[in-house]
Amino acid sequence: MHKGRLEAFSDGVLAIIITIMVLEMKVPHGIELAALAPVWPVFVSYAFSFLYVGIYWNNHHHLFQAVKRVNGAVLWANLHLLFWLSLFPFVTGWLGENHFPRAAVILYGAVLIMAAIAYYILVRVLLHAHPADSALTRAIGSDFKGRISVAIYAAGIGLAFLQPWLGLALYAAVALLWLVPDRRIERHLAE
Repeated sequence: MHKGRLEAFSDGVLAIIITIMVLEMKVPHGIELAALAPVWPVFVSYAFSFLYVGIYWNNHHHLFQAVKRVNGAVLWANLHLLFWLSLFPFVTGWLGENHFPRAAVILYGAVLIMAAIAYYILVRVLLHAHPADSALTRAIGSDFKGRISVAIYAAGIGLAFLQPWLGLALYAAVALLWLVPDRRIERHLAE
């Protein structure tokens, strides 16, 4: 099976997710800069989620540069990831519209951790679909970033029960961890 349709579909879904998120930002009714003050939490939650969607898109793109074949299991694993990412507009809206309440921060973390688990599963399914000596297998290695991300999200969810801003800080730490695309894949493809 060729990977092109999977990549095109994934790109389309991610573009729609970003579009839905931006459409949730309502234009203020005033003409002064002060009219923007009530919208700042919505904008901050949008920017945070836009960054996350961008990170997933970027790393998905890098990952699939090393992929040579896909099968039905890969298609389902990719859909599983897209399902969790498709919930970003909902949790982003709830987070921003209500000024980062505890329950919304916890649910946001739950969607983040499920998306991270789904990405980890996608990587594992892709590895299973490729030979042990493939460029993909060599590039991925132990996938430390994938495993540590899930642990940090879990800690962030736990801390969000105590103080929502602590949970958000850990979620941001994971974003910083993934901001730079995985250089291992680029190195192995260059060889």
